[in-house]
Amino acid sequence: MTAAGPSLKGNVNSMTSSHSEKPAEVYIDRCRGLIDKVAAQQPQIEQAADWFASSILAGRVVHLFGAGHSRILVEEMWPRYGSFAGFNPIVELSLTFHNQVVGSNGQRQAMFLEKCPGLADRILRNFDISEIDSALVISSSGGNTVAIEVAEIFQRQGLKVVAIVSRAHSEASESNHPQGLKLADCADLVLDTGAPVGDAMVQVDGLDEPVSPGSTVGGSVLVNAIKAEVAARLARAGAAPTVLTAANLVGAGRSAELFEAAYDQHARRLAKLYENIGSTIQNGRKQIE
Repeated sequence: MTAAGPSLKGNVNSMTSSHSEKPAEVYIDRCRGLIDKVAAQQPQIEQAADWFASSILAGRVVHLFGAGHSRILVEEMWPRYGSFAGFNPIVELSLTFHNQVVGSNGQRQAMFLEKCPGLADRILRNFDISEIDSALVISSSGGNTVAIEVAEIFQRQGLKVVAIVSRAHSEASESNHPQGLKLADCADLVLDTGAPVGDAMVQVDGLDEPVSPGSTVGGSVLVNAIKAEVAARLARAGAAPTVLTAANLVGAGRSAELFEAAYDQHARRLAKLYENIGSTIQNGRKQIE
């Protein structure tokens, strides 16, 4: 496992602020600190981009997995403006569709399921995974069983696994994995959002608990930094990606062409993930049991 950049201790973790600062100003200042933490990880970002570009140039995919709010970073990578095919977003609704908060599809159920051993195996059983693929697994706490088992399975299949965690928060959190593993234990490279213990970054007068989390901010910067580096590698290799681009930049007709072409490219790559499913041997490897 390759660790992320410098220690997280410092102004991002500090909840104290001047009484003259407005809460919004404090939050924005904390976010600048997160960006500095991400910038210090440039060598690790480039390593992740090397692995991901290699998978995409080989005609395969980078698998993306996140449960709970980590799905935001999966969707930040692909598909959205400024992104391109080559990624396989794995987002289980049972783990992420909890916007009703309570009742059917509530947050209680999602938080229960992300701790369940064996669910990761059932999810990944749907795909013909190749050692040529690579993976990005995202969990701020790095302690939930499903994300950890996803990373474990990917590593057993020979994939390079990159994890995005909030290192300070993860180190202060307990794992619910049966063997006590954390996501960082099952990754070849660990990137750090820079968010503090507990994620929330602003202490407000009259509240005992801090508000306004930072992991999505740091995580989004990491994801888009990786994306930019991957795009540069693909272009240098003569395989410039087809990028989802807004109509107000290239015109409505060209934008529609780019979207259709990128979606078709995505479909062709995903087809390879299903062609050997159900066979005893998948591409010369024993399928996951």
